[in-house]
Amino acid sequence: MKRMAGVVTRVAAVASAMALTLGGCSSSGGKKAEQAAEAGGAGPRLKIAMITHSGPGDTFWDIVQKGAKAAAAKDNVEFLYSADPDGGKQAQLVQAAIDQKVDGIIVTLAKPDALKDVLAKAEAANIPVVSINSGAEESAELGAVAHFGQDETIAGEAAGEQLKKIGATKAICVVHEQGNVGHEARCAGAKKTFGGRLENLYVQGANMPQVKSSITAKLQSDPDIDGILTLGAPFAATAVDSVKEADSSAKIGTFDLNKDLIASIRDGSIWFAVDQQPYLQGYLAVEELWLLKTNGNVIGGGRPVLTGPAIVTKDNADAIAPFADRGTR
Repeated sequence: MKRMAGVVTRVAAVASAMALTLGGCSSSGGKKAEQAAEAGGAGPRLKIAMITHSGPGDTFWDIVQKGAKAAAAKDNVEFLYSADPDGGKQAQLVQAAIDQKVDGIIVTLAKPDALKDVLAKAEAANIPVVSINSGAEESAELGAVAHFGQDETIAGEAAGEQLKKIGATKAICVVHEQGNVGHEARCAGAKKTFGGRLENLYVQGANMPQVKSSITAKLQSDPDIDGILTLGAPFAATAVDSVKEADSSAKIGTFDLNKDLIASIRDGSIWFAVDQQPYLQGYLAVEELWLLKTNGNVIGGGRPVLTGPAIVTKDNADAIAPFADRGTR
């Protein structure tokens, strides 16, 4: 209750500051705010920055951006995107957004300790923050008014159940970003429900040849491994190559989707995917900041809004394929 009270107090303070800003523009400022809320994208031009921990080549973030850009186009928002997997550098990008005096910040909290100080600066500058994807547990404590993503522990538990369902008994969980709290939670959740032995395998996610060689070497050194869980679609595709190279019979499951991964599920080279709907995360984050600015709304009332997990297998891949083809799932 104390945490919720803090969230409500912050939301009220941000909304009050925004109301004063809008009202101070002219004698008709309050009327303009009301018209903005009623007129959708005809409202005031806003500038919103999204700063994530994405590394190069991860298609997941392309889908997040598509959702954010769709909401931005609808709501008359200038959308700015930047990313860095290093926590300190991500914090610098957040500071750059603060210096640009943006109207709102969307951030991932894969490494929350690295962002604590800079998010306090955003709050001091009356710039509302929304978190997505990572850091649901830390979101409110770091001043975010809302969080959109999946519960990573629950998602991990779902993945563990799927590994068990496909008959795996000894598996590896391929962690492509060390220090990412969400990745650790996924693997820990999978261990709870898997029932067999599951070991974390840490790889250098920014170096796909190294990812492939690490998985291949692990499979060659331990032929009893019959399950692989990756934490992103590009890494699942690489695991398929490793299985072939190692002449292994290990079955692969993963987190997240893209067009190619759906095709791999349909042809049976990948058995399942845990979908957290990244398009929805980007879309709702922009929408939340626009609604907060124009109408004082908070989606979820200060609690995390879950966008997943959903399990995709060969049984339902056909229904999702058209959306994956256009890059929104």
